[in-house]
Amino acid sequence: MVGQGVLRECLLDPGVQRVKIVGRTATGVQHPKLREVVLKDLWNFSSIESELSGFDACFFCLGVSSVGMTESDYQRVTYGITMAAAETLSRLDPQMTFIYVSGAGTDSSEQGRSMWARVKGKTENALLRLPFKAVYMFRPGIIEPLHGAKSKTASIRIFYSLTKPVLTLLRRIFPSYIVTTEQIGRCMIEAVRHGAPKQVLESKDISAMACARP
Repeated sequence: MVGQGVLRECLLDPGVQRVKIVGRTATGVQHPKLREVVLKDLWNFSSIESELSGFDACFFCLGVSSVGMTESDYQRVTYGITMAAAETLSRLDPQMTFIYVSGAGTDSSEQGRSMWARVKGKTENALLRLPFKAVYMFRPGIIEPLHGAKSKTASIRIFYSLTKPVLTLLRRIFPSYIVTTEQIGRCMIEAVRHGAPKQVLESKDISAMACARP
């Protein structure tokens, strides 16, 4: 869902010259500056390394729900795929900016009671040690999907279908806690162009940066 919103903002932004998507399935989106690479094994990027150079940033939006997953399985996806991509990119192009979509409540100590928060924290900490030009962690809380963005997770789609009538109103009342997919995408682009005030950005930071952009 976040990835769909970020892609839309990149394609709309006249300052973004090229966009390349890497995923297990094609999105079906058509645009003159967009190219897609389908990679079935997201734990190994060696076969497409030639496709990954020459970009200013990686917006890493892949994620899964931890519901029903063991910690080892969740870590294999959340930590394993992220680090496979990030380690490859930092080796190929250390001048790249890497932005990782984490989540509100992520546990940087890696010692807390929440399994998903520990794994996200471990992933964040590992990313911060890589030799990129810059690394930013986006920790949105509640996200309002705009412009047709939809989650692939059924329970999340149901949540948004039930809350849609009030979500926009709540965002206006509590802008520090609810952000849109559009705001996230705009904030990512802004962070690459001009940097961000800190490496870990909560919802209020994302909202402030996105709103500051003309």
